[in-house]
Amino acid sequence: MPDMPAPYPADRIDWVQKPARNAETDNKPVADLVAGVLADVKARGDAAVRDYSLKFDKAKVEAFEVSPEARERAVANLDPQTRKDTEFAIANVRRFAEAQLATILPLELESLPGVFMGHRVIPIERVGCYVPGGRFPLLSAPIMTIVPAKVAGVGEVIACLPPNAHEAMVAGCHLSGADRIFRIGGAQAIAAMAFGTETVPPVMKIMGPGNAFVNEAKRQVFGPVGIDQLAGPSEIYILADETGDAEMIATDLLAQAEHDVRTRVGLITTHRPLAEAVKAEVERQLKGLSTAHVAEPAWRDYGEIAVCADEDAMIAYSDWIAAEHLQVHTRDPMAFAKRLTNYGSLFIGELASVVYSDKCSGTNHTLPTMAAGRYTGGLWVGAYVKIATHQRLTPEGVRAVAPPAARQAASEGLEGHRRAAQLRLDRLQQG
Repeated sequence: MPDMPAPYPADRIDWVQKPARNAETDNKPVADLVAGVLADVKARGDAAVRDYSLKFDKAKVEAFEVSPEARERAVANLDPQTRKDTEFAIANVRRFAEAQLATILPLELESLPGVFMGHRVIPIERVGCYVPGGRFPLLSAPIMTIVPAKVAGVGEVIACLPPNAHEAMVAGCHLSGADRIFRIGGAQAIAAMAFGTETVPPVMKIMGPGNAFVNEAKRQVFGPVGIDQLAGPSEIYILADETGDAEMIATDLLAQAEHDVRTRVGLITTHRPLAEAVKAEVERQLKGLSTAHVAEPAWRDYGEIAVCADEDAMIAYSDWIAAEHLQVHTRDPMAFAKRLTNYGSLFIGELASVVYSDKCSGTNHTLPTMAAGRYTGGLWVGAYVKIATHQRLTPEGVRAVAPPAARQAASEGLEGHRRAAQLRLDRLQQG
């Protein structure tokens, strides 16, 4: 096969550092294992979940659901400042979700005389929110999936988190508004929420990120059950010109790199001296970073620094990558940001760090990865509602649409369609 041209201006880009590995293909094959877990949980319910909790999480779980008393105790055990910070984040996420919901309006329209149509905004009846445990208690995780669900008016919000998750994560689920909380993790949690067990009710849609097994389980149950998106390893790219601050850029790259050894981090710039300075600054900061055992492999294997000939090349390359988190550190960041189209969430100006959104500023941190930003945005309140259309016709409306509908059906050879279209018109004419 002939070599295909790069989908970005490769002739105008040079690399100070290229990724050594591919975060997408480095996902270990887990499809067969996950398929077995899903089938087993579907067949054996709670018993299978209990077995997998012991096998994968090394946890012997007698009661999956967290009791009201345990929920209250988890909240009471929160450090007072941690609780204040959690409630601050909840309030900000709620405020933004409420503002988003206000933009989603029901519709009624008379498109032709006698032809009335529209749509309703209907909250999903029950959703499941997967809350990852991780190496650290990520207190923002339940906020991002549960709070928008409550704002949207979801009837029941089910939260699942690994049985070994920190008690503070239970408190986060409770404060965010989860109706029921279950200590079930991994692919077995996705199976329990998708199919239902004796204990866990089946949900209509599953939200929230997780590891490769959770991601694959969401992919396999999708169809009868909805999902928000498929999430790969986290990503951050920073766009910078000669005004970029090497220390600040390196700090932000490493802040994201400490998430996972497969985090994809990158700088795209038009200024080679900045590129060289950022590379040196990353190496310097890694020496004093307590999470370097995670951030350093991420930087070594998936770190990237690209030097572009001009702004047009920088924008084209960025739009092709479609990074989950995209920061803009340029002379005029507002004007520059308007030229960008593909990203999960945009951070305009050097004062807008990803970490603020990750934790508490208000926009959702559940975002598309692996170039999905080319066609979708991140999790938002609209993911928890259905836009369901309807229509109503008067006799005048039937006279307008029945003849072309009947003719079209006849030309397609669909006699049953033609009869259904014609019947109402014939009866109106007879009457």
